[in-house]
Amino acid sequence: MKTILFQTLLFGAATTFSFGQAAGRLTLQEAVDMARGQSIAARQAATTRETRYWEYRTFQSNFKPQLLLDSRLPAFTRSFNEVVQPDGTILFQPVRYNNSSVGLSLEQNIARTGGTIYATTQMQRFDDFSRNNTLYNGTLFAVGLEQPLFRFNELKWGRKIEPLKYQESRQEYLESLEEIAFRASSLYFDLLLAQVNLSIATTNQQNTGDILRIAQEKFDLGKISRNEILQLRLEQLKSEKAVATARRDVEICTLNLKAYIGLQNGDKLELEEPRPQSKPAVSAEKALVEAYANRADAIAFSRRLLEAKRDVAKAKAETGLNAALTANVGFSNRGQTIGEVYEQPQNQQLVSVAFTMPILDWGRTQSRRKTAEANQQLTQYTIEQDQQNFKQQIYTQVTLFEMLKDQLTLTAQADSIAAEKYQIAKDRYVLGDLSITDLSIAFAEKDQARRDFISALRDYWAAYYQLRWLTLYDFEKQRKIQE
Repeated sequence: MKTILFQTLLFGAATTFSFGQAAGRLTLQEAVDMARGQSIAARQAATTRETRYWEYRTFQSNFKPQLLLDSRLPAFTRSFNEVVQPDGTILFQPVRYNNSSVGLSLEQNIARTGGTIYATTQMQRFDDFSRNNTLYNGTLFAVGLEQPLFRFNELKWGRKIEPLKYQESRQEYLESLEEIAFRASSLYFDLLLAQVNLSIATTNQQNTGDILRIAQEKFDLGKISRNEILQLRLEQLKSEKAVATARRDVEICTLNLKAYIGLQNGDKLELEEPRPQSKPAVSAEKALVEAYANRADAIAFSRRLLEAKRDVAKAKAETGLNAALTANVGFSNRGQTIGEVYEQPQNQQLVSVAFTMPILDWGRTQSRRKTAEANQQLTQYTIEQDQQNFKQQIYTQVTLFEMLKDQLTLTAQADSIAAEKYQIAKDRYVLGDLSITDLSIAFAEKDQARRDFISALRDYWAAYYQLRWLTLYDFEKQRKIQE
């Protein structure tokens, strides 16, 4: 009888957790790939990247020629206009006319100077219905220049800053994918730990039941006390409660993982323990170099300094002499028919310089300039602090990753030792060579070692994905992370 019960106990210890329904196996890499490819977070990141792309394309269009059609057709008016008479009196005369126009122009912004050069042609028709008269006025061809003088050049600074912002947005997209991978791995291990707890609880429930049956035989033979039987029954109740709690946790964690990675099927998931095939060596110097080369924050350091310099330049330009040059040369004419407009066109010239300059502003211009300069200084100090935090974060993460590699090896050994120790303790208890207290201790040590190993796996992969996130570098394949 003792041999049969001993074999039953061994079988219970070897039993592993299995799902009641058909389970789909899922690896950590598969979960991460699903999250990167089909999760809502991934779609949001892709949409943000596309938005930034079109914003940059819009900015680039400012440096390309723009062909514009300008028309006012029809332009009919029927009203009374105020007309001053020769004697100084005013009469309101009825008017009924159409004053239509159409023009075509080609414009090009000049990034170096902030001005605009253009070529244009235009035709205007005036129909006086009251007097049955038609006139034409046309600019056959004209070229012109509109040039701000001593003003802030938005295009010049935009040409420096906007490419950095676009490159920053591209790296932010890659960082978003790595953040998604980090989040997916966290949810993966939430479920894996819940499944391990359910496996432990189920196995412990079965083993406790087997041991209780053996203990009952011993009690009937007078070999153990009533107190030991009660202790085992209490352990059995605890194991039943642990199984119920673990099943609830598995359901919750399964829903959380599926919702995040975009998995729609109703199958239960059976996760694999993601034991690393290799543990890449990571140097802090290499990680820091890659972080500065790849991270959006590193690009943002330069961009923020440029924006601060731009604000100072803008404050200086907009608080002093403000002038604009307008020049236009071409050919124009008028006539009663369109053909007459093109006969012997006349020269057309236009040159004007307009300016404003503050004479007395009670210190407003100086205050604006000093404010911009103070903000620039503050930005420099802030960036210096951010750079220190940037470096410290990389060094800390590399150190943590190296520590967790060693910790994973140690916890794996502890898990193996605790499992073997429990098996020996269980055998000794069946043979009557060990107390129930010592068996319970071995029980708890085995379970805790198993959980510690899964937690060590979780910490290792969390550190690994966070290191990828912070550097945008794949240390296993020794290459930059790209789209």
